[in-house]
Amino acid sequence: MPTSRSRPRRVALPLAAAALLVPVATACTSSGSSGGSGGDQRLKVAMAFPPAQAMSPYGDDAVTLSRLAVVEGLTRLDRDGEAKPALAASWKRDGDRAWEFTVREDAVFQDGTKLDAAAVVRSLTAAQKASPKPRVLSDTTLTATAEGADTVRITTKEADPLLPQRLANPSLSVLSAAAYKGTGVNPAGHATGPFTLAEVNGAVSATLERNDAYWGDRAKAPGVDVKFVADGTARANALRTKDVDVAEYVPISQASLLGDGLVHAFPSARTNGLSLNTERGVFADPAMRAAAREAIDSKALVDGVYEGRADTAQGLLGPGVPWAADLRTAPTGRAKAAAPAEVAKTEQIVLATYTNRPELPEVATVVQQQLEKRGFTVKQVVRDYAQMEADALAGKYDAFIQARNTLLDTADPVSYLASDFTCDGSFNITQLCATPVDTAVDKAAALADTDARHRAEMTAEAAILGSDALVPLVHERFVQGYDDTRVRGVALDPMERTLITADTRVG
Repeated sequence: MPTSRSRPRRVALPLAAAALLVPVATACTSSGSSGGSGGDQRLKVAMAFPPAQAMSPYGDDAVTLSRLAVVEGLTRLDRDGEAKPALAASWKRDGDRAWEFTVREDAVFQDGTKLDAAAVVRSLTAAQKASPKPRVLSDTTLTATAEGADTVRITTKEADPLLPQRLANPSLSVLSAAAYKGTGVNPAGHATGPFTLAEVNGAVSATLERNDAYWGDRAKAPGVDVKFVADGTARANALRTKDVDVAEYVPISQASLLGDGLVHAFPSARTNGLSLNTERGVFADPAMRAAAREAIDSKALVDGVYEGRADTAQGLLGPGVPWAADLRTAPTGRAKAAAPAEVAKTEQIVLATYTNRPELPEVATVVQQQLEKRGFTVKQVVRDYAQMEADALAGKYDAFIQARNTLLDTADPVSYLASDFTCDGSFNITQLCATPVDTAVDKAAALADTDARHRAEMTAEAAILGSDALVPLVHERFVQGYDDTRVRGVALDPMERTLITADTRVG
């Protein structure tokens, strides 16, 4: 059972994405989608998630900025999740808790100011002080100091063998001083990526221009015109009619209609799960959580909702984390499930999910039927994610269905385990606070040896599954949409950090 430990108050990030209008930086080519140079070669992209925090780098909007090649950190991740140079040319470890990073000399910000160690320190310090903290910092505390113009020394409160991977997280992107003027953080025109965020029109659209002063390979497209389209069928239709060149997260129901030339599926590290509120209501009782878990039929979801384009749930970590299956152990400490007669006596539960991933409302309907068959009385709430995140984090739903990338934060699941399931976790929708879980996650986080850390992570998975705080539903496969006869260089990234790159172009 969850222990009775005090937990910090979770404050929701602002959900209204106010329009950001900035002049295009002088380092960029100004070319509109009509009349400007290269207009026919501009990329047109439909994104599933509109800005939820006014493009703040400290929430999920940071991933959008990364997927559009606007922001960069000191490091980047290769396809195996290993840290590679980005804004840092090199680094070395100095003892258990300190690292030294050498900042590359040829990078400038999109507003023309030079990248240096002081700029890196400013950005990392701002992220550390942000409230709420970015998820990637939920299990660590870092202090950055400049040692000369091009060396940054980063120390952590505890040993952090994953620091280079952590620094590749989009929430730890490096921005110029102008980004921090006024209230909030404004990345528009103040990042370092191959594309500059020139304009954001609330939750409707955004305009990106090529950053001709980019330190790496110059972007092949002159700009990107982005539409935020929450409706999955509308994204698929826009792709079918060539209104957009790239559509992310094509609904399963549309995949067969679009055909192989427009649909590109690939394995993911994403697990769709049923988060149960362990702090209040019906699911504060472990026996009721166990009953909910026994009610779920994963195969029915894979066959009925995903048309076979997903994998049945095996645990928190699915096929997108290839080493997990061989190290998995049985859940520990599970309660005996309440009998259907006892379940039938409970009050109505609120089951919530969001519309941005088109399969989830249908998943919620099937899960509702499965829970009701077990004896639960269920009410559904389905809305846009931006309208739900604050309530989900505050524990206002009894059950919440979400799709979660388990490698998104550090390319290693320890960050996901810490942020989602520990007492101080900043993304703990289950409200779980259990000493065995915290102990197991802390042990995994402290291990430098990769194999040992993976074994410890699977021990932590067993403890979390034993609590029945989250019931795994399915492991997703990604379906991205683009015409492979016209569009080149789209990134198919299982960790979801990249989509548009400097190499993405039409023709």
